[in-house]
Amino acid sequence: MENLQVIKQRFGIIGNDTQLNRALEKAVRVAPTDISVLVTGESGVGKESIPKIIHQLSHRKHAKYIAVNCGAIPEGTIDSELFGHEKGAFTGASASRKGYFEVADGGTIFLDEVGELPLTTQVRLLRVLENGEFIKVGSSQVQKTNVRIVAATNLQMANAIEKGKFREDLFYRLSTIEISLPPLRERKEDIHLLFRKFAADFAQKYGMPTIRLEDNAINLLVNYRFPGNIRQLRNIAEQVSVVEENRHITGEKIMHYLPNNKGNLPAIIGNSTNSNSDFANERDIMYKILFDMRNDINDLKKLTLDILKNDDMDDLQEENHKLLEKIYKEQHTNTGNVEVLQIPTSNAKKDENTYDFIETIEEDESLSLQEKEVEMIKKSLEKNNNKRKLAAKELGISERTLYRKIKQYDL
Repeated sequence: MENLQVIKQRFGIIGNDTQLNRALEKAVRVAPTDISVLVTGESGVGKESIPKIIHQLSHRKHAKYIAVNCGAIPEGTIDSELFGHEKGAFTGASASRKGYFEVADGGTIFLDEVGELPLTTQVRLLRVLENGEFIKVGSSQVQKTNVRIVAATNLQMANAIEKGKFREDLFYRLSTIEISLPPLRERKEDIHLLFRKFAADFAQKYGMPTIRLEDNAINLLVNYRFPGNIRQLRNIAEQVSVVEENRHITGEKIMHYLPNNKGNLPAIIGNSTNSNSDFANERDIMYKILFDMRNDINDLKKLTLDILKNDDMDDLQEENHKLLEKIYKEQHTNTGNVEVLQIPTSNAKKDENTYDFIETIEEDESLSLQEKEVEMIKKSLEKNNNKRKLAAKELGISERTLYRKIKQYDL
């Protein structure tokens, strides 16, 4: 097995991350075999390097290597591209055409974004994997091919299978060996190394001095999430190299090239990836609601304090108590404050000047608690398609109480 550093130099791979090294080691080990490989990882992590390594270190290295982006080929022509077609097979088919599996016979095919393949094409691909057979579009003659398939995807394949978008049997045939590449944010020590390499490349390309990052700029880069991974880092390095006259880049300068994206926000609403929900954009909408609610926190605190001081908790039913506490907790979460309002349920009085869990606040114009309660009920009903049982469960109150409040507020 070739030395790992030699492999990195040969294929232009930079970094010393443990997960990256493990992925490269697996690629080197499986290369001499004909086992199918599935490369997984987020978009922009460099998945296309793995099939090149596998092909070049295999006995197929002198044969064809073809990379196919399955997501870039229209569904209507993908079968023709992969398996070829006969003359007259469809409108515009003026001559017979070889597909990639015929052209790459004896070599390697890299199927990038394999999760985007239509189900009908997946059936054809499964047949190639099982016995090396395929049929051209418009033909009835079975042909043979001897190709090694390496596939890649940035999808969560378990979810795609569960939703019926990807065949489970095909997944297991493709992923005999699975190689996972880590996102850039998990390779913090490699970020500056990669940036320096990109900066040097662009300095040479554009004929200008190489940019240098000051310590505070390096810290900002290292702690940025990079949703676009290596591809995004390369883009930033190119922008800075071309735009900045001063070749010493400060943290203040680099901040202009790090876009603020919602991916850096905490997932406070839970898992919003369930596409079965009609509330597909729930997270974005709820962020807006909660940020609006943030403006009301002072008034809510004051109102709660007044209730406790006046010893009116007995007038609040248990269900109202739960809803009040839920509203308060959600607002407090969005302010980044970890304290939780502990509303007493007993009749025991406290000294009116002793409320150490509520800070002194200034009066602020805001919605009343009743208006906020109405807003939350409306949002919950809308989210749950007016199904009171589900809305009540989400609000933490009984369905009977929710029905009473709907009548009370004429919703």
